Amino acid sequence: NNNNNNKHNPNSRSVMFRRPQPPPQQQRAPGAQIVLPEPGDLGQLIVRGASNFARRHKVITGSYLLGLLVIILIGGGTKLTYDQRREYNAIMNTIDLQAEFDASQNFYVADQAYRASKGWFTCDGLCQRNKRRMEDAKHRLDLIRQEGQARMSDAKSIAGLFSEVGVGEVQDSFWSYFQSGKQFAKRQSMWDAMFMGIRHMGRDESWMEYGLRVLMNVLLNFSMGLLMALVFFVVGLWSIVTSYQPNPAVAVVFFIMAACAAFAFVASYLMAIYGAAVGGVYGLLKVAETNTRAARIQNGRQQPYMQNR
Repeated sequence: NNNNNNKHNPNSRSVMFRRPQPPPQQQRAPGAQIVLPEPGDLGQLIVRGASNFARRHKVITGSYLLGLLVIILIGGGTKLTYDQRREYNAIMNTIDLQAEFDASQNFYVADQAYRASKGWFTCDGLCQRNKRRMEDAKHRLDLIRQEGQARMSDAKSIAGLFSEVGVGEVQDSFWSYFQSGKQFAKRQSMWDAMFMGIRHMGRDESWMEYGLRVLMNVLLNFSMGLLMALVFFVVGLWSIVTSYQPNPAVAVVFFIMAACAAFAFVASYLMAIYGAAVGGVYGLLKVAETNTRAARIQNGRQQPYMQNR
């Protein structure tokens, strides 16, 4: 009988094979507020996240720690001895800077004459003669520069990579790329803030949202600029290392140490920027949370007083 009833009752089959409904999601009360962690708890979260990152990315963490040790221990490099400095200066004084200056001036004049006589798609006899003069002047300038660079390389080999000369040249190269990266970030952030401000006037957006968007763009621009500066520095680092004519093993060790030091400095700078930004936003939200809590307490005290009246 039960089977016959099930056959004639289509709802019973649908009940038997009905999918279980997911449990209802808990909805937050309308007046509930997100509670920010306390400063001590926030510090513990940061330390825990950093330790987890270090365990998962051992190569990156090791490179960062090695770079910090290089920055602390190497410093400005070893001082040259009296004999090294005397020999270094003697070789550097043999470089004829006046000859290079005169050759560069001759090349500039010849190049300007060639450009002035050259047409858009044609080059007559005068143009061909000026072109040969320009090529000869460039060839003489290249020979003088090659001779000067060879003598400079001989002088650098006397000083050594880990000397104050070698470390100072690497530091100068890094700082030039680093400043270029910061200038790129500042310039790009200025344009982004201006265009976002123009778009902000046509949107229903609060000043807090606009400020957060500008802050995110500033952080992104600094990250891009400094990371590009780091890449360009590492690419040009090997040419500086080879100019000192070092032992291949010494060259590889110095290259790795210098690259890790640059990576550690850029990473520390970015972490400081991000930490300052997160700390500022956290402080503002914490102040807003405290003010909201005080306003609620004040309203809670005023309601019984109004009811008694």
